[in-house]
Amino acid sequence: MKSKIELFVIDRVRKLRYEEKMSQAKLADLLGVTKAFVGNVENENREEKYNLNHINELAVIFNCSVKSFFPDEPFDDNREQPVSDENL
Repeated sequence: MKSKIELFVIDRVRKLRYEEKMSQAKLADLLGVTKAFVGNVENENREEKYNLNHINELAVIFNCSVKSFFPDEPFDDNREQPVSDENL
């Protein structure tokens, strides 16, 4: 399962792709990956995701800052749950 931050990045890329009326195939070609990779990244049930090199290249493709792909505030979905009396 993809984390909140991964889903945020994926949604941001998808939004930019839609705004540019760009197909997954065209983005894949510009990014130097397969169309299947882009499709799998955009599928929540698949493990594929963009790495930092992809994000840097996406910033070049969409003519924006790499910061554009990240939220202003961090997500806390990786924080451990506190121990409760019920779990002792």
